[in-house]
Amino acid sequence: MANPTAVRPAATDLTPSRRTGRWIDHWEPEDPAFWASTGRRVARRNLVLSIFAEHLGFSVWVIWSIVAVNLNSVGFAFTESQLFWLVAIPNLVGATLRLPYTFAVPKFGGRNWTIVSALVLVVPCVALAFAVSDPGTSFGTMLFVAALAGVGGGNFASSMTNISYFYPEKDKGWALGLNAAGGNIGVAVVQAPFVVSAVVTAGAGIHLARAGWMWVPLALLSAFLAWRYMDNLSVARTDFGSSVVAAKRLHTWVMSFLYIGTFGSFIGYAAAFPLLIKGQFPEVNVTTYAFLGALVGSLVRPIGGRLADRVGGGVVTAASFLAMGLGVLGVVGALRVGSFGLFLACFMVLFLATGVGNGSTYRMIPAIFRHGVDPADAAATATMKRQAAAAIGIISAVGAYGGFLVPRTYGWSTSAFGSIEPALFVYVGIYAVMIAVTWWFYLRRSTEMAKAGV
Repeated sequence: MANPTAVRPAATDLTPSRRTGRWIDHWEPEDPAFWASTGRRVARRNLVLSIFAEHLGFSVWVIWSIVAVNLNSVGFAFTESQLFWLVAIPNLVGATLRLPYTFAVPKFGGRNWTIVSALVLVVPCVALAFAVSDPGTSFGTMLFVAALAGVGGGNFASSMTNISYFYPEKDKGWALGLNAAGGNIGVAVVQAPFVVSAVVTAGAGIHLARAGWMWVPLALLSAFLAWRYMDNLSVARTDFGSSVVAAKRLHTWVMSFLYIGTFGSFIGYAAAFPLLIKGQFPEVNVTTYAFLGALVGSLVRPIGGRLADRVGGGVVTAASFLAMGLGVLGVVGALRVGSFGLFLACFMVLFLATGVGNGSTYRMIPAIFRHGVDPADAAATATMKRQAAAAIGIISAVGAYGGFLVPRTYGWSTSAFGSIEPALFVYVGIYAVMIAVTWWFYLRRSTEMAKAGV
């Protein structure tokens, strides 16, 4: 059997750009002998390094959730609505970049693109460091610099697409859940009191420029590790035709809508959470609690994938939306009685539900595309995997727009009504609709997807 980790010379029937870097031409994770002998080891190595790179991407993506909270303390005079714009705009850019990042994996190779995407993270970090050093920086310039952080959001799509090819179908839910959780937890790390906040407040005063500089060496380290130890898979091909077919499938767009509710809620609430605490409970130390929501949501994501493997993604996803709705209603009650403890507890329920829902919805995607495909038909299986990978790119991109909509809805609500309650009721209504959509397509007994246990 060929050594799957061998670096092969460029083949004459492939373009030089296609063969730059470490390529594995023989990859059969569904073959038990191959998987046990070499596949599992190679897959794990790539997964670990993918998690690290994606973790840094998320960290840079949401860095403005902490920076925005401190801007007015260092001489800026932005309104609350402007601050919500600064935490929302990276999510808008990140969501938009996810689709081209998905195509980058088959074009350049997962290992090669990980190197590039890690190096690109240096740009928003350096730009942030210079922008926040001058209180005279205009809001327009600051908004542009914040938008640059969106490149970190694109990393998720390319990383998930790449890792999906390394693992057999039976382990995809767990592997993708771990990969996503490792990235998602970057949000918690950024907001934790012993990381960015500790760095920018070390010594006298607040030094926000350090929030940018601190990630530069880590991004360079990630690029080096990817160059040295990761691999490209020749089977990781997602051509334009596969994307067209995936885009024509109704379930691609249904899952995109549901992913707005799960991941969009997670990243949106996480980005806005520090500003929400500061605005609703100004007496509370933001850095003490802001990271907890993202931490909870990140850690339970693999559990959502595992539950979906066992009982079906539709059931877990519907239950997650129900818990989200109840959590938001609890937040409304907490605001009305002025209880920060209840506010925090209800948001923890909300983040817990988003994390579980993230894992379950992502597990549903390959299950949906696998339905009706004969596992013994190698050609059909390969086509299915390409279409599923293309769908992942579309779904992750559309779903991430929720990360922009959530903070902006808060900004609209506070500007128009002087309260975030109207925004919260909007969220409850959306979750109710999403429960109905999940039931209609994936839980009704008469549907093919329900019969297949999707």
